[in-house]
Amino acid sequence: MAISDSPESVGTTATTMTNHSDSDLNLSIRRRSSSTAAAKTMSDSTSKTNALLADNNSSEQRLMRHSTCGSDCDCEDDKDRIRAVDDPLVSSANAKVSDKKEARERIGDGDDRGGKDFSAFKLAYRPSAPAHKRVKESPLSSDAIFKQSHAGLFNLCIVVLVAVNSRLIIENLMKYGWLMKTGFWFSSTSLRDWPLLMCCLTLPIFPLAAFAVEQLAQRKCISDPVVICLHIIITTTSILYPVFVILRCDSAVLSGVALMLFACIVWLKLVSYAHTNYDLRALAKLTDKGEVPPSSLTVDCTYDVSFKSLAYFMVAPTLCYQLSYPRTTCIRKGWVFRQLVKLIIFTGVMGFIIEQYINPLVKNSQHPLKGNLLYAIERVLKLSVPNLYVWLCMFYCFFHLWLNILAELLCFGDREFYKDWWNAKTVEEYWRLWNMPVHKWMFRHIYIPCLQNGISKGVAVVIAFLVSAIFHELCIAVPCHIFKFWAFIGIMLQVPLVLITNYLQERFRSSMVGNMIFWFIFCILGQPMCVLLYYHDLLNRKARSE
Repeated sequence: MAISDSPESVGTTATTMTNHSDSDLNLSIRRRSSSTAAAKTMSDSTSKTNALLADNNSSEQRLMRHSTCGSDCDCEDDKDRIRAVDDPLVSSANAKVSDKKEARERIGDGDDRGGKDFSAFKLAYRPSAPAHKRVKESPLSSDAIFKQSHAGLFNLCIVVLVAVNSRLIIENLMKYGWLMKTGFWFSSTSLRDWPLLMCCLTLPIFPLAAFAVEQLAQRKCISDPVVICLHIIITTTSILYPVFVILRCDSAVLSGVALMLFACIVWLKLVSYAHTNYDLRALAKLTDKGEVPPSSLTVDCTYDVSFKSLAYFMVAPTLCYQLSYPRTTCIRKGWVFRQLVKLIIFTGVMGFIIEQYINPLVKNSQHPLKGNLLYAIERVLKLSVPNLYVWLCMFYCFFHLWLNILAELLCFGDREFYKDWWNAKTVEEYWRLWNMPVHKWMFRHIYIPCLQNGISKGVAVVIAFLVSAIFHELCIAVPCHIFKFWAFIGIMLQVPLVLITNYLQERFRSSMVGNMIFWFIFCILGQPMCVLLYYHDLLNRKARSE
């Protein structure tokens, strides 16, 4: 590409270079070769002025030569342009020459104007020139802090976090040694938990019973009130049966928690299955009567009881039943393998933190509601960090890795299992973002039916939290054989926290304040307190039984 500073010649359409550009090129190359020696000496302002004047004279001579040369110069310039394109070194040198000429033109390239601009240029860089010219804010001031990039500080926090945790790991290993054992997830009692295993294997009986009820309803062998009563019996039995088995057996806590989680998932799925089919039957009746035209339905609401759809729903990573789901076309086997490796690694990290940090901390602590208050606060704060790590690992392993693996194996398309709950500004926003399968179930089968029956939004929210509190209590209290309702109280306390954080969000209008309050209340204070409460109550129960 040709680079030219010459004015356009009359009768031509392209800008041309003169023969004098060769001398400028040679001068530029000579200057570049001697740049190292020139850098060692200080050049004064007189030499710079002479160089600028010489460049101005050369540009005037080039202009006069161009006006007298005519078309012959154009031909020679075309040859020079071809040589410049073929030779990268020459092209680079031409680019440097052009940059110098453009800088010279910005300073001034005329007789009178050039002298004035150059004088202004010299005055602008004198010691007496002003260094402060406009109002500026500090980068960390309140008005400019959110306009700056904090990537470097974020990297610093990561480095400090790695360094501090590395020191804590070394200190823990030096103090307690290696506490993690092979098969740490299984205790001596877990090998004798065969009643819990048998209960888990027999839970699929309840979906089969629900399918049989829907078959009878589709054939109109039983009425809707009978269908509702049968579904209530089936769903209630599906949750009471595991509770009875766990309470009758002295099982390990982890085995009981796993069984109760599985039973709660079955219960939620059965409720959705019964509720959805009830609504489909009602829509089918309205469509047959002509009250609801089929064209007004945005989705396929055909009432069709299929065992295949029920079987897929019971294993799919969703709690909301529907006749069809968005599906993917293939299974990425390599991706599944990588996620399984991550699942194993993060499960090991979670077990390491529990065995090396949480267990020694809670064993050396006292009941948080008894004894010295400052000591209890110190234990809670010390437990908050490893507890937070375990909770984050649990979230990542279950909601991201396991549910995505299951969705990939089943070609399940909708994989929005969580949203950006870590940016939640209020407690209410957190509960709407962190567990999307449960949130969608609550919204579809609890919140909307309450509103349709004339219940206010506030009462509907309280009912949703009440259902959530009951299931949290079942999943924790039943395996621990402790019914002091710590989990129930903790979830119901979210209702006033929702009101408080919503008020603070409206009062301060700051997402940072609300997010910090959420993290402190939920992860720094609430969860460690519940861990200590249940642990000490569990120890007291074992001591009384012995």
